[in-house]
Amino acid sequence: MAGFDFVFMLTRDDRTVADAAAHVATALAAGVRHIGFKDVGLPLAALAEVQALIRAGGAASYLEVVSLDRDREIASAEAALALGVDHLLGGTHIADVAPRIAGAPIRYLPFCGRIAGHPSRLDGTAAEITDSARRIAGNEAVHGLDLLAWRSRTDVLRLVSDVCAAAGKPVIVAGSIDGPARVAAARAAGAAGFTVGTAAFAGRFPARSGALADQLAAILAAAAPTDRR
Repeated sequence: MAGFDFVFMLTRDDRTVADAAAHVATALAAGVRHIGFKDVGLPLAALAEVQALIRAGGAASYLEVVSLDRDREIASAEAALALGVDHLLGGTHIADVAPRIAGAPIRYLPFCGRIAGHPSRLDGTAAEITDSARRIAGNEAVHGLDLLAWRSRTDVLRLVSDVCAAAGKPVIVAGSIDGPARVAAARAAGAAGFTVGTAAFAGRFPARSGALADQLAAILAAAAPTDRR
């Protein structure tokens, strides 16, 4: 990742949408260059079609792990390898996943902190989450972190800033970013990027309309440097 990137997730309520493939063209036409999906909601064959469309469009691809089960997370990592995605986001079983993707051209950004439930939430104090970020980022197999900042019960801006400082590696803020204010806050706190899925499909960003193309244009505008707005 370079700069401050918007990763459009083809997901709603932490599940890949059934018509994900149909939305890839819309995203590419809007100028989105980072597109992802979850490991739940569609079978592997359908995800392979989505991945092929993303790759053909010249965008970077992301698979985010949702399951907290060790064996399912390992299976998701192996699916990421089979699909040939560029980034593997999320997951918590680093000791099991890292050896399986070692040597592959895939960037690994697992969750930091204690993850629970579905949709996922981030439990624990800010200090505990930050300590987790520091420890995980110290692993040479880890390229960055996936932070569910707005799904925590902490001072979110302070949390993002502290985690970014502690990690010393790119941090993607994921989950519940539903307007320009949160995009700006993530940037100001030092995040390398952010994900939006549900909010785009639900039309929550102030835009010309709730249509996906208009939502994506609004999110890209919110993510652009101040001097380009």
